[in-house]
Amino acid sequence: MTRPTRVAHARGATGTPLIEQTLPAFFAAMAQRQAEHPALVSRHQQRRSTYAELHRQSRQLASALLDLGLRKGDRVGIWSHNNAEWLLLQLATAQVGLILVNINPAYRTAELEYALNKVECQALVTMARFKTSDYLGMLRELGPAKLPHLRHTVWIDEAARGEEQAGMLRFSELLARGNPDDPRIDTIAASLAPQEAINIQFTSGTTGFPKGATLTHRNILNNGFFIGEAMKLTPADRLCIPVPLYHCFGMVLGNLACLTHGATIVYPNDAFDPLTVLETVQAERCTSLHGVPTMFIAELDHPRFREFDLSSLRTGIMAGSPCPIEVMKRVVNEMHMNEVTIAYGMTETSPVSCQSSTDTPLDKRVSTVGQVQPHLEVRIADPETGSTLATATPGELCTRGYSVMLGYWEDPEKTREAIDSEGWMHTGDLATMDDEGYVNIVGRIKDMVIRGGENIYPREIEEFLYRMPQVQDVQVVGVPDRKYGEELCAWIIAKPGQSLGEEEVRAFCNGQIAHYKVPRHIRFVDAFPMTVTGKIQKFKIRDAMKNELGLQEERTA
Repeated sequence: MTRPTRVAHARGATGTPLIEQTLPAFFAAMAQRQAEHPALVSRHQQRRSTYAELHRQSRQLASALLDLGLRKGDRVGIWSHNNAEWLLLQLATAQVGLILVNINPAYRTAELEYALNKVECQALVTMARFKTSDYLGMLRELGPAKLPHLRHTVWIDEAARGEEQAGMLRFSELLARGNPDDPRIDTIAASLAPQEAINIQFTSGTTGFPKGATLTHRNILNNGFFIGEAMKLTPADRLCIPVPLYHCFGMVLGNLACLTHGATIVYPNDAFDPLTVLETVQAERCTSLHGVPTMFIAELDHPRFREFDLSSLRTGIMAGSPCPIEVMKRVVNEMHMNEVTIAYGMTETSPVSCQSSTDTPLDKRVSTVGQVQPHLEVRIADPETGSTLATATPGELCTRGYSVMLGYWEDPEKTREAIDSEGWMHTGDLATMDDEGYVNIVGRIKDMVIRGGENIYPREIEEFLYRMPQVQDVQVVGVPDRKYGEELCAWIIAKPGQSLGEEEVRAFCNGQIAHYKVPRHIRFVDAFPMTVTGKIQKFKIRDAMKNELGLQEERTA
């Protein structure tokens, strides 16, 4: 007897109501409730703040921003790695209805010019410099002629007391101008609605110009809350956040997950460094740790890993790109993160749509991205027809509910392409859903490889190759092929001190996976091209291989 087919459509729980407040209203109540509890530890800055101090400082900064002549709805950019000033600006802008614009610290002049002008940024808070990036120099290179809307540039001056920057304002000076008891703050805060824009985040823009996903108080406050619920956060938790704040991972899964649960935010450094993460977890007795898979791999494989006591760890989130099952097992066993969760989402959905919880069975936690979040819906759709597919059938993951963005800033055409008439956000990700509602991401629609009529999902091949003891990391892409249309290519990073050759990889595959799934091209590399947030840029791997092999895309009629 055949089993009836189930439809790949799931709705999240609704037992806990949505927060129908603005971020400043919610945060003010939290700060009052636990005024003396630690809110922030910024290790590299040697700064600590209680909830009451963070609330008062953010109000002081909000007052100073109003003194610049900024008004509700104006856009304020932040171009910086992780620091206390970033969090203060996140809270201060929300207090008075300003829209925070997250600028990627990896941006250079052309990208910065585009982003600031696209949203007509009137003020920008920026680091002075970081490693080889001279942020103030890039701003001067552009100048007022190319940035006609930018009226105020504020530079984070903590480590540069003696410097002066003509035409630019020190962050410390700006903050000193503010008054935390400024009556304008509460007047404006009372006029804000949860459905109003609070944040613009630029999507990566791997095709065309970056798009400004516009998010509301309701979007990110609720998403931060339910993310924290999945981790079972309490005020006793201390969350180590090495992921970037300019990205939803740091700002929502990190900052807001903590602030909605009265937990403590811990920044180990301004940018990711595996050693300072390990040192910080031990020194601050962190109970939770976030990261993309490449970060966890770097921590686990650090030569000094065994020196550190990580026994305080309990939970955290691995997200940003698919997690290799073997890495997940090591995080649980070697980093004591028995309650680690996996989260899946995209900037346009604030960002998390699916997440495992601390009590999700380990086999589901390592092999899926969990189930749909509360108050949301997900379904797997046929990319061609849009109809909902049966469970276990690969299709496009679509999501609907409170988390879906307002739209792309001043781009109604791109918004309509992403969000259909029924409110479904089309993610572009290929996924399956099982009968219990667990979702598995099998790749991007554009990443799927069609070899001689066979649909191949690179994620499956990657998971298989991770089983090789010598393999530290692997990425599989499709490259053009005259005979089959496409062939598989694997880029492999071997573990330190291990030697590995093409024939060993093929021998490992033979008889274990179908012949057409064995990569035709195998290369050994030291690193993958990736964004600052740790997302692998597969299109760059594909382009590099096309150049190396002298390949052209096969044209189809």
